[in-house]
Amino acid sequence: MTTKSRRVTAGAALLVLPLALAACGSSSGGSSTSAAAPAASSSSADAMASPSTDAMDPMSQVFGTACADVPTDGPGSFDGMATDPVATAASNNPALSTLVTAVKEAGLVDSLNTADGITVFAPTNDAFAALDKATLDKAMADPKGLLTTVLTYHVVPGMLTPADLAGTHTTLQGGTLTVAGSGEDFTVNSSAKVVCGNVPTANATVYLIDNVLLPS
Repeated sequence: MTTKSRRVTAGAALLVLPLALAACGSSSGGSSTSAAAPAASSSSADAMASPSTDAMDPMSQVFGTACADVPTDGPGSFDGMATDPVATAASNNPALSTLVTAVKEAGLVDSLNTADGITVFAPTNDAFAALDKATLDKAMADPKGLLTTVLTYHVVPGMLTPADLAGTHTTLQGGTLTVAGSGEDFTVNSSAKVVCGNVPTANATVYLIDNVLLPS
């Protein structure tokens, strides 16, 4: 082989080497990108499997102007009430202190706390204050009779969502009550308005109302 031929061959080899290295680098980079893809997919799957914060937040479920009066933290807050059975939850809510006193007088605390899924239409303190005093005094004087009748008239079997609320429902007292409305606007027996609704407790859904319901 001539000297000129050797120079041409060596030059060609030098040109081929960088091209081969570049090709290897490109192949390696492609493999790295492919390997990272499953990790991204796994992360996306985990995000989809995790419930949203709003779905887990009791405050995101409630509605009504009186909800603003509920404590923002502690046992009487929506978060606190969600973990307690209904009578205990109500006892921690300042707006329901009169109702809780009546429930204790009637001896219904254990019955309500151990009930398996109920809906409670809970009159606020203002609702009891608006009730005729003679009627309230008469009920409180007969805790195992009239008072129990009135209180159990406010309780319906099953945990009713707002979508299930409208209609006629049989109460634990044995009578019926009728709820009208939709969305976030409901009235009970045409006399009581839901002022804070869809409040979760451990065994009940609570709808605070602005009037005491009296069975016929």
